[in-house]
Amino acid sequence: MEQIELAKRSRVAVGTIRRMESFDEEVGARTSTLSQVQKALEKAGVEFLNDGQPGVRLKRQPL
Repeated sequence: MEQIELAKRSRVAVGTIRRMESFDEEVGARTSTLSQVQKALEKAGVEFLNDGQPGVRLKRQPL
């Protein structure tokens, strides 16, 4: 997904998305902003892993 599309879907400014993607470590953004972006990505089929380490994967589609 392009930055502009993610910005639209998450209702976050495209400049904010660009700044978030430019960080090498922790993202300096508000919790509400991160939540909006996460929800938009989840709706697009991204699954956030909760195993103590950062990570994502595409959701498995039912057969």
